[in-house]
Amino acid sequence: MWGRLSRSRGCRHAAKKALCLWGYAPLVSGVLAVSSTEKPARSAARVCSERVGERVVEIRFPSQPDRLRTMRAAVSDAAAASGCGEACIRDIVIAVDEACQNVIRHAYKGQPGHDVVVDMRYIPDYLVIYVIDFGPPANIDKIKPRPLDELRPGGLGTHFIKECMDETEFRALPDGAGNILEMVKRIY
Repeated sequence: MWGRLSRSRGCRHAAKKALCLWGYAPLVSGVLAVSSTEKPARSAARVCSERVGERVVEIRFPSQPDRLRTMRAAVSDAAAASGCGEACIRDIVIAVDEACQNVIRHAYKGQPGHDVVVDMRYIPDYLVIYVIDFGPPANIDKIKPRPLDELRPGGLGTHFIKECMDETEFRALPDGAGNILEMVKRIY
């Protein structure tokens, strides 16, 4: 299920168009499935960039916190298979977990049943990881960590992501089709 995008064929078409405009073109038509009975042929993949790379793993899971453990294990295994050492794997898992928690908490407002996609790609010496959601577009100007000297719980996820990864870029897709976080990590 694709949250807001599941209402009509027109919404699916608008979402595909928006993904293509931002460099995430479906490899095969049908990428945005509207129900659990329709199978997405392939993921929304970055095909208009120099960072295409070889897909290591694509993880698609529902927006439920209890699914994060399985996602973390898959990300850890994929990073290890790509040649990352323990410290590098730890950084990647922390960043991806924080990003997925933010999607569940903020993009989907804690509502289960929406898709979260983690697409990991290998280019020589680097992993490029995309976390894609199909929630309302986020206000990018408001996505920043709180000051570290404020003693209170929460608000440090974006700080952890930026500290753990070498590069991060957050983009909202046009036409309200969702959001993409691109993270790059040098393999060591």
